[in-house]
This record gives sequence, C-alpha cells and structure tokens, in this order.
Amino acid sequence: MYPGMMHWWRLRRAAHGCGAYAEYGPFADDAFGRHRHREHRHGAHRGSSHDGDFGAGAFGVRRPLRFLAYKLDLDERQVAELARILNELKTERAQAEVDARRAMAAFADAVSGEKFDPELASRGGTVRVTTAERLRDAVSKALASLHALLDPEQRERLAYLIRTGVLQM
Repeated sequence: MYPGMMHWWRLRRAAHGCGAYAEYGPFADDAFGRHRHREHRHGAHRGSSHDGDFGAGAFGVRRPLRFLAYKLDLDERQVAELARILNELKTERAQAEVDARRAMAAFADAVSGEKFDPELASRGGTVRVTTAERLRDAVSKALASLHALLDPEQRERLAYLIRTGVLQM
C-alpha cells in the first residue's frame, strides 16, 4: 500500500467501526506507547458518497492530481501539465453544477403558474442538453491532452484505471 494512504485508511476504518485493533480505532497508542484518544472528525466524510476506495470528486477521486501522479509515475513536467488539465475540467464541472440549478429553476417555474409553461420547460431542457454537450467536449479535450502528455505505458495504466472504475470521468 502507498505509505501516504495509511492515514486515510486508518481514519476510514475508524469511521466505519472497524477499530478491532487498538492501532486503528478512535483510541490508539502514540509513537511512545502512551494511550491517548484520537479525535475523529465525522464531518470530513459528510457529503461524500463513499464510492470506491478513493471517494467521489470531480474526477472520480478525492485527490486526483496526487493520485494520478503516483499511479502513473509522472515526472514534474507531466504533473504541472496534469494540474492544468484537471483545473480546466474542474472549472467546467463547476459551471455544469450552476447550469443544473438553472435548469431546475426553469422546470420549477414552468409548473408553478396557473398554467404549465412549455417554453420555460423547454428552456430548462435546452440548458441541460447544452451543459451535457459542453461537459462531453471538456472531457474529450482533457482525454486528448492526457493522451498527448503520457507515454504508452502510462496510457495503459490510465486506461486500466478508467476501465476498472477507480477513475471516473
């Protein structure tokens, strides 16, 4: 297991009540053998759906840059470029969230009046379709940039992560 994941893994096990061993539970010995109470913040997991091993984020993992840099064995130049690619994708996903709220507001307005307003409902549907198309294009552009950035072996590892569902686009 990657050493940086140990802290996360222990917190995850403690949150799910799997603290059968003193080392993993909310009560643990520190490095000097002293028994102490570890504070576990349940809010750290609030809002996450606990999908897969790495949670769900904009790119399918909580820390996509660090995760991909480790899994694909990227050099510094590649990490910098990957950060730019992920930032662009994150911006598009944030805009998609705004558009989704706008579409829902249009649907709500369409049914709230005395008579159903098909124009408002159509406008909400159009916003959804436009957003989906923009996201499709952003993901396609990100994948093309990733393909150009990675060497053949790294591309195979990325494809494996996507196929197995560890990385979601």
